[in-house]
Amino acid sequence: MDRAQKTELVSELNRTFGEASAVVITRNLGMSVAQSTVLRNKVREAGASYKVAKNRLAKIALEGTDYTVLADLFTGPTAVATSTDPVAAAKAVVDFAKTTDKIEIVGGAMGKQLLDAEGVKALASLPSLDELRGKLVGLLQAPASKLAAVTQAPASQLARVFKAYAEKDAA
Repeated sequence: MDRAQKTELVSELNRTFGEASAVVITRNLGMSVAQSTVLRNKVREAGASYKVAKNRLAKIALEGTDYTVLADLFTGPTAVATSTDPVAAAKAVVDFAKTTDKIEIVGGAMGKQLLDAEGVKALASLPSLDELRGKLVGLLQAPASKLAAVTQAPASQLARVFKAYAEKDAA
């Protein structure tokens, strides 16, 4: 990798760190290419990204972002999972880590808040942004449907009363 490629990689990583809501650092413990591909696909499906980067270049890319607290975690064969959804990257990596012992979750961060491996697992257990939006829409729709049912009930009861009087008078 020549100097220009390194500069491009550092600027790309810096941009990624600048846009991310959460970052998860993992350590590769001998994953095969197939396992790595499966992990990348799972992370991509979750709306996150997963990149292997040289530790020195990653530390340089951290400068000027909220994630400078992660610098000490870049030791050994590491990779970075990032996402704009605070939960997506953590959830994808933790789910994959349950299936194999070839990956270790080192830690992560949400902005300036450093998370250890247990913190990343706790973050992964939270509902994703899409799940929260779905629940919120459900909560907002429930009162509206109940309100419609309540307002229609007296009208239908009144109609039945009028019908009964009309049938009584007609008879």
